[in-house]
Amino acid sequence: MTRGTGGCSIEDIIERYKGTVFTIALTHTKTKSDADDVFQEVFLAYWKANKAYKDEEHRKAWLIRTTLNLCKKCHNSSIWRRAVSISELKEEQFSFNERRENDVFCAVQAMPKKLRTIICLYYFEEMSVKEISRITGIREGTVRMQLTRGRDRLRDILTKGK
Repeated sequence: MTRGTGGCSIEDIIERYKGTVFTIALTHTKTKSDADDVFQEVFLAYWKANKAYKDEEHRKAWLIRTTLNLCKKCHNSSIWRRAVSISELKEEQFSFNERRENDVFCAVQAMPKKLRTIICLYYFEEMSVKEISRITGIREGTVRMQLTRGRDRLRDILTKGK
């Protein structure tokens, strides 16, 4: 199926951005099943939009913005409000290669949503403050302040567990 721009198939786009979309979705929804749903919705919306992108940065920004919007939509649904978060589930644990990765993931999950978004985009997606500002619509100064607060919060959470 080669619906897309610049000769990229939907399969190529999914392969290229699956980590980005799933990480953001999981960080915001806090459940693997909801993150899977958001993941599918994002790429379905991408396929349906069938729009031209100026460049890969524009495509990535569209996918991230769509992911954030669908996470917000998921959060506002009545089903999501009755869902149990990862931290409340004993039997559903995410397993990373290293214990430190698990600790960091849990620490990020314990942060307020607005800080999670900024931390995720900056550290996991390696986006600049300027890029984050453009994609989220938050002023650059605010992004920098939220990064500072997010780092402080992460440090507090991670050192408290020692």
